[in-house]
Amino acid sequence: MIKKRSRADVRIKKHNRMRNHISGTAERPRLAVFRSNNHMYAQIIDDEEGSTLVAASTLDKDVKADLSKTNNVEAAAKVGTAIAKKALDKGIKTVVFDRGGYIYHGKVQALADAAREAGLEF
Repeated sequence: MIKKRSRADVRIKKHNRMRNHISGTAERPRLAVFRSNNHMYAQIIDDEEGSTLVAASTLDKDVKADLSKTNNVEAAAKVGTAIAKKALDKGIKTVVFDRGGYIYHGKVQALADAAREAGLEF
């Protein structure tokens, strides 16, 4: 009998395959996106040091205050603008986008577009 792999397993395999080609440096860190059923998370990571430089999510008080729901496209766009503002405050202007194995559509696309509009380059 053929067993179908779960969507989570497929996403993790895609993400690991992408991570072989995408890596963040000090000059151009990696913008990593994770979405759960209830929240969106974004981190800017320096892979050479192994440290998170900036992070934002729908759990942050300033982001969550303006939202009615935390798992829709509007919430993802809010996280994108928040991560871009925090990054620009730290002097980070260019990043490498890591979609985390998710399809570049919907919430992931909204987060990326909002981050670009707020001033990040990728």
